[in-house]
Amino acid sequence: MASRVIALMTDFGEEDFFVASLKGIILKINPLARIVDITHRVPSFDVFASSFVLFSTFQYFPLQTIFLVIVDPGVGSSRKILLAETKNYFFIAPDNGVLSLVIEKDEIKQIRKVTNEKFFLPNPSSTFEGRDKMAPVAAWLSKDVPCEEFGHEVSHYKKVSEKRPQVRGNEILGRILYVDKFGNLITNVPFQMVDFLREKRNVEMISLFVRNTEILSFKKNYSSAKKGELLFLGGSLGLIEIAVREGSAEEKMRAKAGDEVRIIVRSKT
Repeated sequence: MASRVIALMTDFGEEDFFVASLKGIILKINPLARIVDITHRVPSFDVFASSFVLFSTFQYFPLQTIFLVIVDPGVGSSRKILLAETKNYFFIAPDNGVLSLVIEKDEIKQIRKVTNEKFFLPNPSSTFEGRDKMAPVAAWLSKDVPCEEFGHEVSHYKKVSEKRPQVRGNEILGRILYVDKFGNLITNVPFQMVDFLREKRNVEMISLFVRNTEILSFKKNYSSAKKGELLFLGGSLGLIEIAVREGSAEEKMRAKAGDEVRIIVRSKT
């Protein structure tokens, strides 16, 4: 049997029996599977936040990793279960847009609707399809069952739309994508976009506005700021982040995912 990596991401939390049930099913089918937890604490039912977390992590896993993503506000409905094979990885998830960002990042080879009941648990429930359908499919896939066995190929699937940041004159308009555990506000503005505009405009000063507050402290890293200082910087994902040194920008700014941000560069006169 293959010793494949199966990476789990859910909104189940870690207090109940949900995650343990997934792992038990996987190991029962393939005892050699290597199970890795990405997180089980993404905001409940938040498809976009889940999509972003998956996008931020998947490329650091070994090639051919199987990602099992269960953030599923539509469980029990007519929404499909998808099995996606990209150039480098496999993804099993509900058809609710949670795979939108990774599908854009990694070349798609095929996407299938999972329908073959042969690979489900007997008498699957309508309220825990992650356990009864998705987890068994991940386990059988880890034993090198071909994707074609699980269901027919589809060309239409749900996507979560994400408005791209825009450059208007000496401004970049974007928004907050995600709030991490430290209260850092991660935006959709690539650091390279800011860097390019700075060089093009021969910039003297750069500032960021969020919720009508102007932030003037643009730093290379957190340690460059004073304790409690509000700042923005290029983060580890290559995106502009708003932070407070040893504090929470979320609390200080009372900001949230979806809030608009505006970055202004002022040229030397």
